[in-house]
Amino acid sequence: MNIEEFREYCLSKKYVTECFPFDEKTLVFKVANKMFALAGLEHHPSTVNLKCDPERAIELRDQYSDIIEGFHMSKIHWNTVNIEGGLSNKLIKELIDHSYNLVVKGLTIKLQKELGFL
Repeated sequence: MNIEEFREYCLSKKYVTECFPFDEKTLVFKVANKMFALAGLEHHPSTVNLKCDPERAIELRDQYSDIIEGFHMSKIHWNTVNIEGGLSNKLIKELIDHSYNLVVKGLTIKLQKELGFL
């Protein structure tokens, strides 16, 4: 998956916005103003940071060499994923969905209801 396909998939999800809050090289995707994905645009091959359940994060790192501890992020809750390596687009989309869903679950019930997630 290239960075543009990654961007398009992230933006296809409900209530997602993109911004550059840190610098002009780090593209951030948010749902309801909460970050679920980051892409360092200067990295080649392209890598992204995705939120992940802590136990699953460890399993993924053990299973795939293209998934490592989150770079410049909490090593417990974030993975860095090489999206231009050997991972399938299907798996990358599953990881994006997992990150997005974790953030949505962390929203208040009131906000989840307002946005139509409940």
